[in-house]
Amino acid sequence: MARYDRATAGLDAPLAIVDIDAFDANLADLVRRANGTPIRVASKSLRCRDLLDRALAAPGTAGVLAYSLAEALWLHRHGSSDDILVAYPTVDATALRALAADSAARAAITITIDSAEHLDLIDTLLGPDRPPLRVCLELDVSWRPVPGLHIGPRRSPIRTPEQAAAFARQVSDRGFDLVGLMGYEGQVAGVGDADATRNPVTSLAIRLMRQRSAAELSRRRAAAVRAVREVADLEFVNGGGTGSIETTIADPSVTEVAAGSGLIGPTLFDGYRGFRPRPALLFALPVVRRPARGIVTLFAGGYVASGTPSPSRLPRPHLPAGLRLLRWEGAGEVQTPVTGAAAERLAVGDKVWLRHAKAGELAERFDVYHVVSGDRRERAVPTYRGEGENFG
Repeated sequence: MARYDRATAGLDAPLAIVDIDAFDANLADLVRRANGTPIRVASKSLRCRDLLDRALAAPGTAGVLAYSLAEALWLHRHGSSDDILVAYPTVDATALRALAADSAARAAITITIDSAEHLDLIDTLLGPDRPPLRVCLELDVSWRPVPGLHIGPRRSPIRTPEQAAAFARQVSDRGFDLVGLMGYEGQVAGVGDADATRNPVTSLAIRLMRQRSAAELSRRRAAAVRAVREVADLEFVNGGGTGSIETTIADPSVTEVAAGSGLIGPTLFDGYRGFRPRPALLFALPVVRRPARGIVTLFAGGYVASGTPSPSRLPRPHLPAGLRLLRWEGAGEVQTPVTGAAAERLAVGDKVWLRHAKAGELAERFDVYHVVSGDRRERAVPTYRGEGENFG
């Protein structure tokens, strides 16, 4: 805590910092875990061009996994990458028209599709003379061990190799360039198997789920890739996320793995057995009052992460050690009370350092990140928000 306080002395909180030494260590660990498989960097986990460019400059990373087409066009215009996969289908008419009108962007950006409805919409917006667009087919990679049980994100309707091949033929017949296949196994990548807040039986069940889901997926994805390659010459097969790198790269059909949160080390990634990223992104809130003994109140702080509402989505006090949120108040829009032994040592005006639950969403709250190394502040870098951009 003391070094972060020294590095930000004279700066008013709330503020956010990037511990660049932790960021670089996390980047090196992701590359080590990928063991030679290229990492496509997930921009939504950073939402800061300076950090994205730093990650892309490292050996072992290749290309961007963007979360919107408008974002992809913006990143390409600024020279961040000439290999950008938009991970989610787009219905953004303005962005699609901009893509169609820019030959350099069309060569660099691939959009994700999973149904004829996507093709119909694009053709309706761009007309019969539209140029070929690079597209990626998304495969549903959730786990369905028994009929009626769905474990994993609700994404693509394409699940079987036969469905993938049939859709690939539609894509090619309609003049699109099918260059990739992707699938995000969120039930493996996004579910920790060593969360100390869970009981041991639940943790064991999650470990078994992850193992069996990964084994089933490896067989099904490989078969789907073979089937689609009979139709189109795929340039890449993208899979996984920070939490599933080892199991994803064990699938020989995968040519690249996605990762982003592991660069930041948010609290949702504290509960994995195989790796533990260092906290690289923190934010400070000032103590503004002391309502009772053992409690201090911080200004603002209601930076709640997306997902199923639960305590796991709340920010977590990090430094000084020994603080916690109040169960019945949590983190609020204008105030966040914290309690614990360390509260008695805090004075009005002191900073309390917290960590966010999901990596990139903190960038929606701050215009700049202060880059810190050791106990020195090196510079301030703008987030997307600080550059006047918001991609939803």
